[in-house]
Amino acid sequence: MTAPVFLVEEGSLTGVFPGTVFPLDGPEGRHAVSVRRLRVGEEIVLTDGAGTGAFGTVAAVEGKDRLDVAVTSVRAEPLPQPHITVVQALPKGDRGELAVETMTETGVDGIAPWSASRCVTQWKGERGLKALGKWRATAREAGKQSRRLRFPPVSDLLTTKQVSTLLADAAFAAVLHEEGSSAPLATASLPQTGNIVLVVGPEGGVSPEELAAFAEAGAKPYRLGPSVLRTSTAGTAATALLLGRTGRWS
Repeated sequence: MTAPVFLVEEGSLTGVFPGTVFPLDGPEGRHAVSVRRLRVGEEIVLTDGAGTGAFGTVAAVEGKDRLDVAVTSVRAEPLPQPHITVVQALPKGDRGELAVETMTETGVDGIAPWSASRCVTQWKGERGLKALGKWRATAREAGKQSRRLRFPPVSDLLTTKQVSTLLADAAFAAVLHEEGSSAPLATASLPQTGNIVLVVGPEGGVSPEELAAFAEAGAKPYRLGPSVLRTSTAGTAATALLLGRTGRWS
């Protein structure tokens, strides 16, 4: 198996180099020592979630929530190109967290929750902040689980107007839409650099008004295939397709 990944504060790996002994404590240290039960000599990876990773071995274990990592190498991953962001309409129940988890594991670069007009779920007040926190925590855990050094940020909840602005600035903008006039995403002309922004609508579909607003921003409708996917799985399938077609999975 590949070495487990643990998250450290952004910026804390600055100045770390081979030969550095880095202390891992707090919740991540507790997880490493008491849950994963790492022992001296085992391999471990530390990341700030923003593309920097320190690779090493466990040098010492102290108590139940701290270990020291002897760093053997440090790697900084550049921003991937093209950059893929999925605008995800709010699904019902915990299916939003499922969407975030699988998109992160697949390799999406950014996730933007969207309050579409046909969403049954609505994020308001404290409940909305709690739901957003769950999405962000899910992205972090899935990033670690999938051994990523760069985790996808989850933005604040977007309105349709804000989504339109995001689409207008993209190198390629698309709306997943299953109706007959939609072109296949598998044959779309894709950029090799810049931002790809993909909109995944709610279970009830993207409304005509939203489609019109997105079209004005430069986003065309595309379909994935002959079957209709649920909103919680469509983003993952589309991300995989785009990663393959752009050469990022080659």
